[in-house]
Amino acid sequence: MLQVLYLTAFAIVSFLVIRNLAMNLIALSRSEMQPPSARKRKANLHPELLDEDGNVTDEPLLVIRSTNLEEARERLDALYRGDSDSGDDDLQPSL
Repeated sequence: MLQVLYLTAFAIVSFLVIRNLAMNLIALSRSEMQPPSARKRKANLHPELLDEDGNVTDEPLLVIRSTNLEEARERLDALYRGDSDSGDDDLQPSL
């Protein structure tokens, strides 16, 4: 009885995998039929940069600069010590 259960589960999972593969191939073929400019714009634009109408927003964006571990430790140590020459001028908001 357990073999029938395993066979049924395998059949269902196999069906879902094949169905997902077919749907992805169909979606891929549809996207390749679009002009290259539409594909490129759609692929490179993050959805959070669009407003309700699908236009690019003009709002100011928060920019996060990644640093290495040593630089982050130096900055935190400088903040803890209260040094004014910590180089955090680029972190202050400009008005």
